[in-house]
Amino acid sequence: MKIFSIPNAEPKSIQDLMQRAAALAGLTLGEIAETADVKVPINFKREKGWTGQLIELCLGASAGSKTQQDFAKLGIELKTIPIDKHGKPLETTYVCYAPLTNIAGVEWQTSSVKNKIQQVLWVPIDGRREVAPQDRCIATPFLWSPDSSQDNQLRADWEELMEMIALGQVENITAKHGQYLQLRPKAANGDALTEAVGKNGQIIYTRPRGFYLRKEFTNKILQDFFKIQEY
Repeated sequence: MKIFSIPNAEPKSIQDLMQRAAALAGLTLGEIAETADVKVPINFKREKGWTGQLIELCLGASAGSKTQQDFAKLGIELKTIPIDKHGKPLETTYVCYAPLTNIAGVEWQTSSVKNKIQQVLWVPIDGRREVAPQDRCIATPFLWSPDSSQDNQLRADWEELMEMIALGQVENITAKHGQYLQLRPKAANGDALTEAVGKNGQIIYTRPRGFYLRKEFTNKILQDFFKIQEY
């Protein structure tokens, strides 16, 4: 039984987008997939991006440049986030690839990270492994933007990481660097390599890196929202 309609156009306003998102709350991935006429994977080990693609389809996200937000005309990025039974995130949240060369003059205000997280539509989804993918339920989606304190810390983390990249220290960056934002390898496999700046200014080859939001940070975002909902 189809319980909602797949949109044939991008949302024209934030209100339109939020109405579409609200319609997904309480549904399972199986119910949504049936409406979208797609098959739910048995597990997500080889199809980690499947859930995000399904939600994009259901909300009418544009399939444009990945350097833009998912809803570029509205200035909104879509992020699905797997949660446990307590509403806590089960994994870090990928933001975007990190530039490892030609970074002179790059600033926080015009960075891809700032662009991607200035306004986020979070879609929390049951991510417990003991629950079959088709039975995993969607919680209440909500819109979020970093407050001034959060923005300042994200900027500080970004500047610290970018300075290390510029100084040829990319290989010395660990997941411990950054309070809210961290830099980690991002590639389909360990054989993928890309150019980066070495410690003596020479070009080296290393694994591509991506910016990720720490679980501790996204947990606070989720808890702040769910607490508001309780009142």
